[in-house]
Amino acid sequence: MKKIISGGIITLIILGCTQDKKPSNLLPSQETEVLTPVSSVQINKDKNTVRERFSPPKDYQWQEEKPDSFGYFIENFTLKPYGSQILRYDGSPISTQHLHEAVFDIDTGNKDLQQCADAVIRLQAEYLYKIKKEDDIKFHFTSGHLVSWNDYKNGTRAFVNGNSVSFRKTAGFDNSYQNFRSYLDLIFNYAGTISLNKETKPVLKSSDLKTGDILITPGSPGHVVFIAGVCQNKEGKKLFLLGEGFTPAQSIHLLSNPFQKNISPWYDFDINAPETKTARYIFNPTNFRSF
Repeated sequence: MKKIISGGIITLIILGCTQDKKPSNLLPSQETEVLTPVSSVQINKDKNTVRERFSPPKDYQWQEEKPDSFGYFIENFTLKPYGSQILRYDGSPISTQHLHEAVFDIDTGNKDLQQCADAVIRLQAEYLYKIKKEDDIKFHFTSGHLVSWNDYKNGTRAFVNGNSVSFRKTAGFDNSYQNFRSYLDLIFNYAGTISLNKETKPVLKSSDLKTGDILITPGSPGHVVFIAGVCQNKEGKKLFLLGEGFTPAQSIHLLSNPFQKNISPWYDFDINAPETKTARYIFNPTNFRSF
């Protein structure tokens, strides 16, 4: 269970996707079992990136992303071999293996920390780390405390004592990737869907949705998925691939679409819809946001 610092009070509650309490909008496994998709979309099983593996439906083309963008980073992210299982942080497979089409080739850690919001935070942080924009790597705890990678690598650590959170320099400079992962584990422990929702801005038009944007229900519990790819036809209509982390902490994966069998794993979204169904969760209300 994650420790959540909220309003200056330390409590052991559930935030985001957690092991102890499933999201209230979780889809029953019976429903998704019945709707397991049979798709006519070509999946290039021998390819190893999101963009290369998943061809768009007929009359659609992949939308181009700038090479230095978060969207480009996600679309060109390496995937594990086709058919790979979703594994928990302890290396064991989850029970639901029929609702994903790919697994991202990135570690989950060995603790139950990297859950749904954390998966998005992880990818955003890894992107900024890769393009050497380390000054931009900073995330809020749910309590509102901002913790930057720059402060952490320079030795500043968070201390929780009763109802207070304080920060003190107690370590030397360490810019290693191992220390970066320790920083992220700290963020995963104290951040969640509420803080992630506050750190992003709303997307108001379906036409503005892009790879790297998120669909989120902030709360305790809540959930979040991220757009992992966008294709578009000549009329400007867009379709979307979705990725997510989940609870308990498990492989970041790309979802199938059990509701639109002919285009799975692509999704057709209406940003103004009162609710949006994904393979494992119903977002009510629909709430798309962008970094």
